[in-house]
Amino acid sequence: QVQFVESGGGLAQPGGSLRLSCAASGSIFSIHTMGWYRQAPGKQRDLVASITSGTNTNYADSVKGRFTISVDNAKNTVYLQMNSLKPEDTAVYYCYFLGSLVADTAWKNYWGQGTQVTVSS
Repeated sequence: QVQFVESGGGLAQPGGSLRLSCAASGSIFSIHTMGWYRQAPGKQRDLVASITSGTNTNYADSVKGRFTISVDNAKNTVYLQMNSLKPEDTAVYYCYFLGSLVADTAWKNYWGQGTQVTVSS
């Protein structure tokens, strides 16, 4: 079993900043990639950013230069620093990791419960 603790979501003004964090715990055997997806109402869930092996990052074009992903491997925690926020960043943000568990060594995606980010004046 895996548990996620997400925090940092909320309301921000356009141009403002928020920092999301997500800590994964439980019977985790290994983590290959951690990251964030987001889903706006009526839209599909899209990748925002991911980080692999603690150093290789990937960003959606819409957030490049504004968002920064980082990870604390010792704590199985991923962060998303979001600057210069825009109304179109409004969505539920879901953290995830690609990895394996002690009881299930097949690599799978495991998902957090999501946190709401609203950008509005």
